[in-house]
Amino acid sequence: MDERTAKEILSRLQRIEKAVFGEGREKRFNQKQDFSGPSGGIRLLVSRGFFKVKRYLRDVRNALTKEGYHYGAQQVHNTLNRFSGRVGPLVASKEGGKKVYVNRK
Repeated sequence: MDERTAKEILSRLQRIEKAVFGEGREKRFNQKQDFSGPSGGIRLLVSRGFFKVKRYLRDVRNALTKEGYHYGAQQVHNTLNRFSGRVGPLVASKEGGKKVYVNRK
């Protein structure tokens, strides 16, 4: 097999893998660098190291309010749940019956 054929096969394989597996979920959290909406506010806090220590929902909402993001508890909670999924940048656990969020290590 010559080099040209090998390159063609590799490019076909990459296209097939991209079609079957997609871009990957981990890119969804890192791809956007705009900080609009509730997910943008959480990305801003993550980029500033806010989640180096455990944070409750009320702590996150207070920090978002200080940054000018005014969203309800349910909106922030849904966003935190998405960000604490399997490949998200955060981890959620329960302490005292309430969820806490911290950076994934």
